[in-house]
Amino acid sequence: MSSVYKETTLDNGLRLVAEVSESAASAAIGFFVKTGARDEEAPLMGVSHFLEHMMFKGTDSRSAEQVDLAFDDLGAQHNAFTSSEMTAFWGASLPESIVEVHDILADILRPALRQEDFDAEKNVILEEIAMYDDQPFWVLYEQAMERYYGDHPLGFRVLGTPETIQNMQRDSMQAYFDHRYSADNTIVAMTGNIDFDAMVETVSSQSGTWEKTGATRGPVHVARNAGNCEVVIPDLRQHYVIMAMQGVTAQDELRYASAALASILGGGDGSRLYWSLVDKGLAEEAGASVDPSDGYGEQLAYAVCAPENASQVTEILQEELSNITSALTEADLTRVVAKAATAAAVGSELPAGRMQRLGSLLTTTGVYSSLEEELQKLESLTLSNLKEAAEAFPWEPLLVASTKS
Repeated sequence: MSSVYKETTLDNGLRLVAEVSESAASAAIGFFVKTGARDEEAPLMGVSHFLEHMMFKGTDSRSAEQVDLAFDDLGAQHNAFTSSEMTAFWGASLPESIVEVHDILADILRPALRQEDFDAEKNVILEEIAMYDDQPFWVLYEQAMERYYGDHPLGFRVLGTPETIQNMQRDSMQAYFDHRYSADNTIVAMTGNIDFDAMVETVSSQSGTWEKTGATRGPVHVARNAGNCEVVIPDLRQHYVIMAMQGVTAQDELRYASAALASILGGGDGSRLYWSLVDKGLAEEAGASVDPSDGYGEQLAYAVCAPENASQVTEILQEELSNITSALTEADLTRVVAKAATAAAVGSELPAGRMQRLGSLLTTTGVYSSLEEELQKLESLTLSNLKEAAEAFPWEPLLVASTKS
């Protein structure tokens, strides 16, 4: 899908970006706020995700039911997500309805935060935490990251803990919202069949009065904790292991080579971990990934297996990490580039996918690059690039975390 990139910034600092495709059959818009778990203070752990819920509980002009009905009346898709890096709210519809979709989103981005809604939603958040506590891999991952980062907010749980949610006060949430959800900390990303100039006027009319607070995110200074740790999960019938190490940042050009290397190592069927562990019946799952983020990055490898295979699987996993650059071939690179290019193209084929890519990219890096430019960078990778990435960010685990029943 061919597109034209456009951008402007309102007087209050609200940044509007778009990939306009006049031939698209739909349009999409999202508000991306540069705030997440990493921007919270310890007593407010989980407030960003809690706020995501509260956005849909109503505004001064709409009840929660009216918000849902407004989207439904337009036949619009809508959703939201919270991560350590950002919080986003988006909608997609037919082109003729995108102004109305914007109006709903802009409205809920200034929620009422009523005390009774806050109190009721606490229980919903606590139930969500309990649901994830029933997933062994998630329990291991969260505790591993807490050990890995120590007291640093990068190790904070996105959902928070039962204690932080239970003790959270509505006024504390309001103060966090007032500072972090400012015009100059938000990007409005639009894609598909839209009239950009008209949308600028629309956004300005509703969000041009949002306050500018100077909310910032400082540089990352973190000392990662190395070692081994075991997480006890009673009555567990499988063994889980996660290995964590420092990786490339979202601002580093080596991120393309690092991603390709991770895919060769543990990117599903056909990867080295697949053939050495899953295909041989030693592990049910095994994989590796890179997570380039704003100012920092991590590399992870993991496996799920029967308890009796734990030692062998861990040993093979570490061997594969150590040998990642040995015997790399052009065929490896060709396969992984083709796979990545296909996934990127398919994922961004619809305006909704392109909008999420656009908003996430600019929120994380601040710099625009088209999908075509990113695919070109992938396709131009060489084996030397992959080896350079492996030397800069070795697949040498700092932390090895595993489960124990």
